[in-house]
Amino acid sequence: VTDFRLTTLSDNSQTLCILFLVFLLIYMNTLIINSLIIILVFTDLHLHTPMYFFLGNLAFLDMSLSSVTAPRMLSDFITTNNSISFPACMMQIFFLIYFLATELLLLGAMSYDRFAAISHPLHYIHIMSWKVCSQLASLIWVSGFFYSLVHTLCSLRLTFCDSNVIQNFFCDLPHLFQISCTDTFINLLITVTFGGSLLLVAFAITFIPYARIFITIMRIRTKDGKLKAFSTCTSHLAVVSIFYASLIFTYFVPTTSLVDLYKIVSVVYAVINPLLNPLIYSVRNKDLKPPPLSGSGRWEIPSGKALGKVKQCH
Repeated sequence: VTDFRLTTLSDNSQTLCILFLVFLLIYMNTLIINSLIIILVFTDLHLHTPMYFFLGNLAFLDMSLSSVTAPRMLSDFITTNNSISFPACMMQIFFLIYFLATELLLLGAMSYDRFAAISHPLHYIHIMSWKVCSQLASLIWVSGFFYSLVHTLCSLRLTFCDSNVIQNFFCDLPHLFQISCTDTFINLLITVTFGGSLLLVAFAITFIPYARIFITIMRIRTKDGKLKAFSTCTSHLAVVSIFYASLIFTYFVPTTSLVDLYKIVSVVYAVINPLLNPLIYSVRNKDLKPPPLSGSGRWEIPSGKALGKVKQCH
């Protein structure tokens, strides 16, 4: 087998037309909103803060992640040729895992940044200096690259001889394992060990600071302050939890008998989540703000008008 056949979300032509319009709208909004965030972060000096620095990285990641799967899915909705070559499939897997792993680690960095801003406001300018932020972002991107490279290289050892139908609208590791005629024990072991380790580390980095943040919130004396802070953090936790749950279900639950459910879950983390992130992190939450960057390259306490264009919380 040198080519694979992808499956669509439906076999009904009318349903496919509706899905095409819906997902085209979602994809275009994902590109537009995330592009606007990146442009604002780079052009507005008031947004040169650690928070918006990581938000710009997240916006680029969401655009990239959605572009790995959505264009091909939209194409398959309106064409009858659903085949994809083996090299193209491997490339799609590489970039998919790369952006997913990088986003997991980046969400952890953003969580720690919020924790530092809320729990240690007086030391925040030293904890999250420009040097620390740039080094942390570089480490996250490089780590995601090598993590994806390991999985992709291990997938090259697989051979396919009985079936070439992938039960999803894009290439992904669990579905390749399912149709491979090679023993996939090594690949599954790597997925469980490396993937489980990455997930546990990212989970700890992301959710432990939230626990500390909730402890800090409980010390707020005013009821309105507590409600605003809880609203901010719970919305963040909701979108992060959905992302984690969809990844755990996809990569750590057997795929043999839950084909349709896997397609729905794949839509969540590959198409829906890249649109939810900018809406939650940039529009929905606006109460808590970190200090902006001064012209001298140091983080300083902002004035009341400092963060006006893209509203993001800490």
